Amino acid sequence: MVHARLGLKALAALLLFAMSAASVLAQIAAPRTLPELKAEIQERANRRAYPVSQLDPAEVREALALIRTPARDDWAAAWSTIGDRHLARARGLESSDKAAAARAFEHAMEYYLFARFPLEDSPGTRRAYDKALEAFAGYARSIDPPIEAVKFTYGGQEITGYLRKPAGVKRPPVVMTIGGLDGRKENAAIRNAGYLAQGIAFFALDMPGTGQTRILIEPGAEKVFSAAIDRLLQREDIDARRLVVYGGSWGGHWSARVAYTERERLRGAVVQGGPVHGYFQPEWQRKALGTREYLFGLFEARAAVYGVKTLEDFLAYGPRMSLRDAGWLNRPSAPMFLINGARDTQVPIEDLYLLMSAGDPKESWVNPEGGHMGRTRTLSDQQIFETVTVPWVVRRLAAGR
Repeated sequence: MVHARLGLKALAALLLFAMSAASVLAQIAAPRTLPELKAEIQERANRRAYPVSQLDPAEVREALALIRTPARDDWAAAWSTIGDRHLARARGLESSDKAAAARAFEHAMEYYLFARFPLEDSPGTRRAYDKALEAFAGYARSIDPPIEAVKFTYGGQEITGYLRKPAGVKRPPVVMTIGGLDGRKENAAIRNAGYLAQGIAFFALDMPGTGQTRILIEPGAEKVFSAAIDRLLQREDIDARRLVVYGGSWGGHWSARVAYTERERLRGAVVQGGPVHGYFQPEWQRKALGTREYLFGLFEARAAVYGVKTLEDFLAYGPRMSLRDAGWLNRPSAPMFLINGARDTQVPIEDLYLLMSAGDPKESWVNPEGGHMGRTRTLSDQQIFETVTVPWVVRRLAAGR
């Protein structure tokens, strides 16, 4: 039964969404029911797993109790309720306790970002993303050292990235990080703080088609990251000639592209769980779209970045992004570090092996038991970041070209 709070317009939208989703998913796999989804989210929150690793399990339980329907705006409202509470607290603390305000702004941002997960596809999820940007701005100005919003233009559009520099380091090297399909640069900026202790600055960007990098995904879209490098090289307070690029999940596709196109301006590139060729093939997508590794809305998120609606159009669009078919794999590249799990159900591990076996020599780390990004129930994204990714980035930035 549809919850009584839904009006006629909301009910019509919900039914349209349900019919559209059913048409697609009938060809793939059944999604989780709402009770199943709630149980899975709570279980992941309890063990601090993606994508709710930063949310408090008790507050997750509270938000889940507010969700009565699968409607996107119902979802967004429940998580935004928790975000609103943290945001109000942050505003009240900002003038008296900046450190406490920063923590509250961060908590607000995390709930708003999950309120719009996995994409901004309704009025409520778009409002949640706007609130996430507002909360992040509060966080960015409340921490020390602060985070600076750096803007540049590409293709007539303004692109925003976040730059943070380690305290007391003159002209630090930089790691440029590229977000994935459902994460946003605001998520990445929190984790990227781990680079500061190594004397490394970071510059966080959304991938094409997401967040504040709203450009069309197509071959050649990697040039937006060339424009970002141009912008970083204009600055005197960082050493952008010592630069590593990192991309996770879909972002790994872009870091691989940049490793080829910008090899002369990079010390290295990390490709973690990145699509290369097999991911883009219809036979893989028909299987992968039904994975339970992903919470919900995988087809909708993947189709949205292509700007398509139907499964037929989605399957036809993907192959044009293949690096193998475009003849990229045997080109010279910057040093690459390839990371993933052998049991990834979202991006085929064969894509890593394909990238590794062509062109210049590459390093790799493959978790035989790992799923997407190499994670397992006992090995978190954060642990992989700290013990696998950061040491390689530090080593490459210390090395010559």
